[in-house]
Amino acid sequence: MVDDDLESGNLGPYQDRPRTFPNMRNKAYTPLIFRILLGINVRVLFILLLLGFGAIFYIGASTSPIIVFVFSVCILSFLVSLYLAKWVLAKDEGPPEMVQISDAIRDGAEGFFRTQYGSISKMALLLSLVILCIYLFRSTTPQQESSGLGRSTSACITVAAFLLGALCSGIAGYVGMWVSVRANVRVSSSARRSAREALQVAIRAGGFSAIVVVGMAVIGIAILYATFYVWLGVDLPGSMKVTDLPLLLVGYGFGASFVALFAQLGGGIYTKAADVGADLVGKVEQGIPEDDPRNPAVIADLVGDNVGDCAARGADLFESIAAEIISAMILGSTMAQRCKIEDPSGFILFPLVVHSFDLVVSSVGIFSIRGTRDSGLKSPVEDPMTVLEKGYSVTIVLAVLTFGLSTRWLLYTEQAPSAWFNFALCGLIGIITAYIFVWISKYYTDYKYEPVRTLALSSSTGHGTNIIAGVSLGLESTALPVLVISISIVSAFWLGHTSGLIDEKGNPTGGLFGTAVATMGMLSTAAYILTMDMFGPIADNAGGIVEMSQQPESVREITDVLDAVGNTTKATTKGFAIGSAALASFLLFSAYMDEVSAFAHEPFNQVDIAIPEVFIGGLLGSMLIFVFSAWACSAVGRTAQEVVNEVRRQFIERPGIMDYKEKPDYGRCVAIVASASLREMIKPGALAIISPIVVGFLFRILGYYTGHPLLGAKVVAAFLMFATVSGILMALFLNTAGGAWDNAKKYIETGALGGKGSDAHKAAVTGDTVGDPFKDTAGPSLHVLIKMLATITLSAVCIESETLSIPCSLPPATRKEKQHQRQREEMERASTPNPNPNKSLPSSGGSGKRKLPTAQELISHYESQGLESREASTKVIEDLQKALFGVISSGRGKKDRVLMESSRKIDAVNNRITVIDMKLDSKPGYVETFAIGLASGAALKGIGALIPHIAHIWNSLANATKSPP
Repeated sequence: MVDDDLESGNLGPYQDRPRTFPNMRNKAYTPLIFRILLGINVRVLFILLLLGFGAIFYIGASTSPIIVFVFSVCILSFLVSLYLAKWVLAKDEGPPEMVQISDAIRDGAEGFFRTQYGSISKMALLLSLVILCIYLFRSTTPQQESSGLGRSTSACITVAAFLLGALCSGIAGYVGMWVSVRANVRVSSSARRSAREALQVAIRAGGFSAIVVVGMAVIGIAILYATFYVWLGVDLPGSMKVTDLPLLLVGYGFGASFVALFAQLGGGIYTKAADVGADLVGKVEQGIPEDDPRNPAVIADLVGDNVGDCAARGADLFESIAAEIISAMILGSTMAQRCKIEDPSGFILFPLVVHSFDLVVSSVGIFSIRGTRDSGLKSPVEDPMTVLEKGYSVTIVLAVLTFGLSTRWLLYTEQAPSAWFNFALCGLIGIITAYIFVWISKYYTDYKYEPVRTLALSSSTGHGTNIIAGVSLGLESTALPVLVISISIVSAFWLGHTSGLIDEKGNPTGGLFGTAVATMGMLSTAAYILTMDMFGPIADNAGGIVEMSQQPESVREITDVLDAVGNTTKATTKGFAIGSAALASFLLFSAYMDEVSAFAHEPFNQVDIAIPEVFIGGLLGSMLIFVFSAWACSAVGRTAQEVVNEVRRQFIERPGIMDYKEKPDYGRCVAIVASASLREMIKPGALAIISPIVVGFLFRILGYYTGHPLLGAKVVAAFLMFATVSGILMALFLNTAGGAWDNAKKYIETGALGGKGSDAHKAAVTGDTVGDPFKDTAGPSLHVLIKMLATITLSAVCIESETLSIPCSLPPATRKEKQHQRQREEMERASTPNPNPNKSLPSSGGSGKRKLPTAQELISHYESQGLESREASTKVIEDLQKALFGVISSGRGKKDRVLMESSRKIDAVNNRITVIDMKLDSKPGYVETFAIGLASGAALKGIGALIPHIAHIWNSLANATKSPP
């Protein structure tokens, strides 16, 4: 019986089975950029590379020595990755049947990648136009006004950063897939010699991808930062301050998140639809082993491992690192500005240095895993997880040392000499948190521990009990990670709070930055974590190639062990990713509130969920997580149904498949899954992008008519807060439950509870198919979603707050509140004596005719005396009013006395003159013409320039001179 032979592994000699497999295309696909580079003469290419490196280092040297250090480490890391790639590709590919299967997988993966990323690039270009329009119509912050950064420049910078982030994220995904489709067959071939060699090949292949992904994230942000620094003339007189520069990088994080979301959705739908379809018909209905060559969906399943687990995970971790770096840079610059630190570059560039050291320590950890001295000798199969944990331990020890060195180098300041030590402890908390997360994920998903074995035992009583046990395990697994995250955030916040860094008023300001440093500590071993993650799908593919090419059972045993460990490493990486996403989202949420404050010119420090509209925003955010997860899982289900129907059709129409007399049509299943996944990824992705923008815009309009100008921003803050919390819990549940179901099946396949083909095994397969969309589609997509919500709200602040430059006036209720508030401010300032009454305003120009100062020079004058930008602008307005009253009161006669009386009335009810200030905000050019014309004594010129606004001024003066009722 064929089934008995399959279950016992007795498939006979290789020559007895047909072992030829189709290519999906006649010609291998190479991206356009690589075809162009390969067509260039080697010497010309070398010269171009030298010029490129020279330009990069010139920009870096013009910015900061820290940037030069980051560039140097990244370039050296790329050279290390090239060595790893050369070492892996030097390994043999095995017999021809292995090569044929590998070529089919490679062609299918590259074909889908090209189609998928072609669709994503079109959507990215469309979204970049939307971003351009939004930024062209939004108002600028006082910092941007003071630096002369106009709307068009700001729009172009944001769009360029968005497109660069999207491009780099796409390259990161391609690199992850490129190495996996070439390393899988080499791992299969190495498994014929020894388990340790196969493990080393898989680890080094994953290490190549990890180093390139992390290095690209770091050097991409560094190049963008340095380019903006040089181009905008940062820190030069009258230009942007360096503390304002990190906000221009938000578009980079949004672009990376955008591509990662669709890559994760499309790849996850592809891989799990093929996997579910192959398992339900192949294992359950036909009783054939996993990755059996008779299954028509097996090639689609193996292709999905590469596009879903490798390409998508590379883009996922790329955007995680990018979002964390940008948010930490924003918080570091904000804290340095508040504390008046002389050289804030250390606090701003600290995240880049941490991840530069991450490349170094992770490379050491990868190279610490060595092969056996004599690969020709058969050695006992050792536990690959133990070997991986040894390399991780080496990486963690080195990460602690380099993190402490980085904090002492960059975070030491004379204002708080011991602050760097507190921040080093924050980083240590992050590193410990990462290690605990890895352990928790391993405990709940590795079949060596009780939870998975209990789940496997529940399979012996049926399919339903397996599902119930898996759901309960996933729900329970959320407790420990949440407790760890909570303790980490509180501990890091208070260490930063007590660091000794204070603002001008004496308030501690290092709390949020301490949390940012903890997030950096958690991601300080990201390259090695990504290496372990890439190890999983490479080992899975290797096992599939061994099964399809019908290698000896001893080879399959080695790849089965690697595959089981790969499932655990993928689960631990997902736990690590959701933990870092939680911390990074907390940082981005804080940056969002600071950005709203800057644009709305009002404090925005807390969100009151007792307000009905705000509470509704929170409910909508939680709803988004559940609807998004439902749509992602249902997309897998619908696509899997198409695969199941196709596989059943082939088994019915080609009965010779089961006897190896007919060959399955692998290409048909690949085409079905590819087209369906591209179609199904649009709806949940569009929901994630549009929801926060629509919610913010609708509630902003509601706030406008109800007299609450910041209602839209508050509702979006609650939307973001609740979505983050719900997303963390949902992702933890989905990832852990899916991983536990998968390894429960693997545990039974080792021979426990009846082994393969038993009723317990069939129930475990059902649980595995339910968990597939959980752990590889919806769960990983939520990692990206909660960070993308933060970056998209941060990029679209103007939609949620009153900052779009559209002509509209505030409702009466808001005007009265504004007037009363500004009246109190005016009375407080009037009661405070001027410390420098005789100090004159600046005058530009040298000897000879006196040149009139501009509004910017007046504001800069007061900023040099220690005032904030907003306070300096208010001070200039006060001086203009006094100059106007001085001109009026300098006349004589009855007419002059009437004007003097009017001026006294205006001075007595100074709050009403704020109507002019309000009109000032909605009339471009009003401040500058008013300042130049009146503050310099040229009243006639100023009045002439104000003719377009004369109606508003006349009404304001008429209202102000009326006696109070």
